[in-house]
Amino acid sequence: MPRDSSATRQRLLVAALAEFAELGIAGARVDRIAKVASANKAQIYHYFGSKEALFEAAFEMIVQMTVSEAPISVDDLPAYAATLAKGYDDHPEIARLATWARLERAGSPPIQMAVEATAAKVAAIARAQQDGRVSDRFPPDVTLGLILTIATMWSAANPEYLASVEPRSREDRHRYVAEAVRVLLSPDSGAS
Repeated sequence: MPRDSSATRQRLLVAALAEFAELGIAGARVDRIAKVASANKAQIYHYFGSKEALFEAAFEMIVQMTVSEAPISVDDLPAYAATLAKGYDDHPEIARLATWARLERAGSPPIQMAVEATAAKVAAIARAQQDGRVSDRFPPDVTLGLILTIATMWSAANPEYLASVEPRSREDRHRYVAEAVRVLLSPDSGAS
């Protein structure tokens, strides 16, 4: 029995991720999520309590996936950024879900799991900066923010930009991301 409920919960999360990534919180419908998951609406409320809580659980699922597929390596932050960029290419729903979260959850408390994952990355960069392994040109939180922004450049770019520039292969995009982070962290790239 627990295995079946676990499987149902997982199916609901997968269906919710697709629905929320496509339509956001306001546009998502629990009846569609339940149908895709071969479940019923009552199970959504039983397992998650509300549509908002289901969104948070789906968001936590992508945080877990990202952390496991792209663990931070402070000794090779360019490769970490390229791995993140690959993950965004492989899972476009991540960028869409994050965008919906920013748009529709503005003013809501942040999702704690994401806060904790981010804090752990900032702490790892801070330790590496203290040890002299990572440039301390920027504070550790700013360093992480810049790396994340560079890694999401292609997945978060607006369609007008993408239509105006030369198409790039996945490999080229990932190489550019790694090189941009390498330059960002380079001690001789100039400080202001």
